[in-house]
Amino acid sequence: MTKRKLLPAILAGMGVMSAPLAMASMGNIGTTYGVLPSDVASAQALSLFNGQVSATYYNPANLARDARGALTTGLMHAEHELRASKVRGGSFASPRDGDVLQDAPSQQMLLGMKTDLTNLTQYEHPLYLGFMLGVEKYGEEMMAFSSATDRAGQYMEFGRQPLFLNLGGGTQIWRGLDMGLSARITLHSEAELVASSTLDGVTSYETLNVSAVPSIRPIFGMNMDFGESFCADQDECWMNGLEAAFSFRGYSNSSTKVDSTITIPNTVLDPGMSLAVSTIDSYQPNIYAAGLSWRRERWRVGVTLEMQQWSELESELERDTIKDQAVNATGADRLQFKDIVVPRVGGEFHLNDTYMLTAGVALSESPMSSNGSLEVNYFDNDKLIVGLGLTAEYKTIPLLAFPVRFDLAYQYQQLESREFDLYDQRSPNYPQSYETVEADGDVSVLSGSLTLKF
Repeated sequence: MTKRKLLPAILAGMGVMSAPLAMASMGNIGTTYGVLPSDVASAQALSLFNGQVSATYYNPANLARDARGALTTGLMHAEHELRASKVRGGSFASPRDGDVLQDAPSQQMLLGMKTDLTNLTQYEHPLYLGFMLGVEKYGEEMMAFSSATDRAGQYMEFGRQPLFLNLGGGTQIWRGLDMGLSARITLHSEAELVASSTLDGVTSYETLNVSAVPSIRPIFGMNMDFGESFCADQDECWMNGLEAAFSFRGYSNSSTKVDSTITIPNTVLDPGMSLAVSTIDSYQPNIYAAGLSWRRERWRVGVTLEMQQWSELESELERDTIKDQAVNATGADRLQFKDIVVPRVGGEFHLNDTYMLTAGVALSESPMSSNGSLEVNYFDNDKLIVGLGLTAEYKTIPLLAFPVRFDLAYQYQQLESREFDLYDQRSPNYPQSYETVEADGDVSVLSGSLTLKF
């Protein structure tokens, strides 16, 4: 008979709590940083018009911009220094060691491909398929998942990210008008543990069942080139180079649900003691994005507005058995969210036929409208985001028939200072806060990729 301690058995069944340094969050690389270097560099201002494989996430219509296939591989490293300094607090103050609260990096390996599927059909109408994959810890960690309450406080949107996967297609609907549809794929895991235990936690007769199913959420995009649509027969037209784009990205999350039933002979009899845990992570709200781009021979500028519906996260957290008390609280310790609009402005400039510079800036307001969240103690800040990138596209390479593209980008995010009150029901001061902290920080992102055309 195999015997195990009760706590390790339950945690093995949960599959939720990775190492504390993982610090997974309510975010993903696409909304928090940018998928490919071109997105990172423009602060996502030009992502609606980006014809690379990251279009499967931002605007799948752009998969139809270039008839050639593409294979992209890359790496992204995001370095965080997220701080929380004590402003005031009593004897129940949190066990914080210094001001730096979180500095674990996010390290993504990126892989994407786009190809023309026209030859698979009986029609000559072009149809393009693309996928984009991101795996944490440079490809070693697919389920960076941590869900917890925290007396010291925790940042809501930064940290390691679980598997990032998008699959979609795009095609031309009319002259100058492209449309596309793709899917954001996340994992929803379930575990069931049945065991008998002694009072000191040694289990026997264990049964463990674990399953994971994909959750598929839609992404729709469209792009119109006004010059191609209305001025195709004119050499000189004021609409040449003018583009408009729209996309909708449906909400998504990663989730884990655990049900365990434990019996203790002569103490807790059949049907036993039940422990149920349900929690979500890596939440992305519904996002509506619209943008305009104006292109000339050597430069392009663009502006994008995103409306993010974070208010829906409150109802999601009501079903989270780890964080639900924060949204069910009735006082100043109630966690509340609001919808936000994120403006993004970016541009590209071709230095010559080979090299191009990309830059962008964005202002992202915090979707957290509350300054306290009972026992969860989330922090989130307004952010100033600035990006800069360099692209080199070599038209001729020995042994290769098509161009090769190299991208390198850097992004800096400054988190504006904001005060938060920390709450815990175990505090002798509750329902008053036991500590007030000032949260701020800096995030540096470095990303590089190689794209082969075929």
